[in-house]
Amino acid sequence: MIELAFRYLLARRRQTVLMLLGFFFGSAAFVLLSGIMLGFRYYLVYQLINNDAHVHIQAREEFLTEHSLDASFYGMLTGRVFWNVPPSGKKDSDLVENPQAWYERLEKDPRVVAYTPRLSTAVLFSKGKATATATLIGCDPKSQTQVTTLGDYVTEGKFDALALGGNQIAIGERLRKKLGVTLSQNVLVSVAEQKPVPFKVVAIFSTGNQIFDEQAYGSLEDVQAVNQTPNEIDEIAVRLVDYKSSSAVAKSWSLLSEEKIESWDQKNANIYSVFRIQDAVRFLSIGSIMIVAGFGIYNVLNITVIQKRKDIAILRSMGYTTRDIVLIFFAQGLALGIAGTTLGLLFGYAFSFFLETIRIGAGPLGIGVDHLIVSREFPIYLQSAFLALSSASLASILPAATAGKLTPIEIIRSSSE
Repeated sequence: MIELAFRYLLARRRQTVLMLLGFFFGSAAFVLLSGIMLGFRYYLVYQLINNDAHVHIQAREEFLTEHSLDASFYGMLTGRVFWNVPPSGKKDSDLVENPQAWYERLEKDPRVVAYTPRLSTAVLFSKGKATATATLIGCDPKSQTQVTTLGDYVTEGKFDALALGGNQIAIGERLRKKLGVTLSQNVLVSVAEQKPVPFKVVAIFSTGNQIFDEQAYGSLEDVQAVNQTPNEIDEIAVRLVDYKSSSAVAKSWSLLSEEKIESWDQKNANIYSVFRIQDAVRFLSIGSIMIVAGFGIYNVLNITVIQKRKDIAILRSMGYTTRDIVLIFFAQGLALGIAGTTLGLLFGYAFSFFLETIRIGAGPLGIGVDHLIVSREFPIYLQSAFLALSSASLASILPAATAGKLTPIEIIRSSSE
């Protein structure tokens, strides 16, 4: 029966090739489009998880409710006070309470690779007549480079020089341009109404991200002194062994303290919504190609059934059962789907290597990849094969079922009419 099915296909070679090409192009397009989209996604995630911490432990955040202040003002009447204008706003601390307890906890946790305490403050930078408002981040320079890849983006000077103290900073390229400062020059740093304090630029970094490149880093002790908050921090940045477990780790730590604890994927939830849209577009666009290819199989097989009515009558007279007739025509559609999909997957895999050689140019600062990134993960090929074979199978069922219902008597009667 399988041999007979293939004979039918070879007898109509032009139509067979056209149906084959439909699944070939559909499968290849799915593999290439998915590979490019997922490659870009993995690169973006890689940048997010390496340029910043996996988990952020920050000062607690609490919002006022209608009865939050009842006990403070009315004591025993808590819950029975009604406000004309209910209290609202935030009731939180600007600092991490008891950071030492967190240090001890993180040191013992095997999931933690490194951590660094940080203190961020908004300051006014000035050099001559040039001024700029930016964020100054105090950190431990050694652990900061272990938690993030910031040290890899240093274009001038050395980030480790911050460990020497003495009011030294590493400044972002965009902020440097605003101030017109160069390496080894001094800039004045002032917080609120305090007297400006001179800081020496010992490193310049350029990540290609405007937000990061408008910041500056100093040693934790120097920033605490400028901010007049000795021994205080507002964040602990943590790097984990497995970044994929960040969300679960953040949830487990949030049960241990009132601090606000967020993982990198929670902070970038909007980006993940874009990923879901990408997946929907990918499946819809390629799915439509598969549907068109499936209709091609359906039409050709349906016409074949009509044209082969006499052959079907002969086969039924020779003892072929309904199941045998269905199998013959179903095998034709499935064979076309398997052959076209296999060729498409192989072509897509091979062509993806060529796509990676295409130069697209790096970022405006010469940072980042300068060529396409194409993912070749196995699930892409599995999804493509599933879509193609499902379409081929569904498109083959109806013509095959129609052929199986025909009986020799019905065929003779319709021919005589």
